[in-house]
Amino acid sequence: MNQENPSRCCGGDAGQPQAGLSRRTLLRGTALTTGALAVGGVVGLPGIAHAAPSIYNPFSGYRITGTWQDHLNSGSLGGIDFGMGVGTNLPACGAGTIQNIPNNGTGGHTVTIYHADGYRSQYMHLSQFLLANGTAVGAGTIVGRSGGAVGAPGSGSSTGPHLHWHMINPSGVRINPLTYVGQNPGGGGLPKTSTEQDGIPGPIFYKRMQNWLRITSGYTGPIDGVPGVNTYAALQQAMRGYGYTGPIDGVPGTNTWKAVQRLASGYGYTGPIDGAMGPNSWRGFARFLNEDRWN
Repeated sequence: MNQENPSRCCGGDAGQPQAGLSRRTLLRGTALTTGALAVGGVVGLPGIAHAAPSIYNPFSGYRITGTWQDHLNSGSLGGIDFGMGVGTNLPACGAGTIQNIPNNGTGGHTVTIYHADGYRSQYMHLSQFLLANGTAVGAGTIVGRSGGAVGAPGSGSSTGPHLHWHMINPSGVRINPLTYVGQNPGGGGLPKTSTEQDGIPGPIFYKRMQNWLRITSGYTGPIDGVPGVNTYAALQQAMRGYGYTGPIDGVPGTNTWKAVQRLASGYGYTGPIDGAMGPNSWRGFARFLNEDRWN
């Protein structure tokens, strides 16, 4: 099992900003990203007192190779390990401001996402940083690439390729991100799309489609609800299982949409398989995308 030894890995908390990246810079970036207001040095959301950040699990499609309890049992402060190949793109679990920490002890290359109201998320054992310190990001923005191969630069004390994820609360205590997501359903996971009711696809519909394609079909772009060539190429790949035999070129046509209608037919669509998407086709597709596994 590609799992770190938690007692030797990720024991430290990379909680302090690096030289050259001040707390004020981090708070300013968070405020710009989330629409937060800084009052008396404390970041808060307009009209909401002490609002928790909106966090989702970007790694639900990967096998957990080390649980929170596994880490505690081995003397670690805690974390969740997800088995994934070196070089896998890592989406931000929520909006915030980036801080990169090279060679962060046993955790190796670490990226910290400073969220609103003092919460932080940390990804460890990265093989590559992608964004500069202080960069403001939204949920789903790719912030780095996974690593963890034994002895590779940035791996720390990892014993196999994987990603380590934990959160830190405003008091500086490391917390289980999966528990946090489960306890904050308003902010944890992607919202359901109303396309299931009105038959009109919009940004939330496409975010859910992108997340489904990320989990199942190799999509590596942002979860931004703006489909482009990469989104549609992944859709065509996914539709191989529904009779699509055309090119994976990211330019959907009649045959791509016929395959989507075949998928939708398993979710209440009863119309013709003609490749002409309409409200009923979109509703059926949306019922599929609204399943909890694509949150």
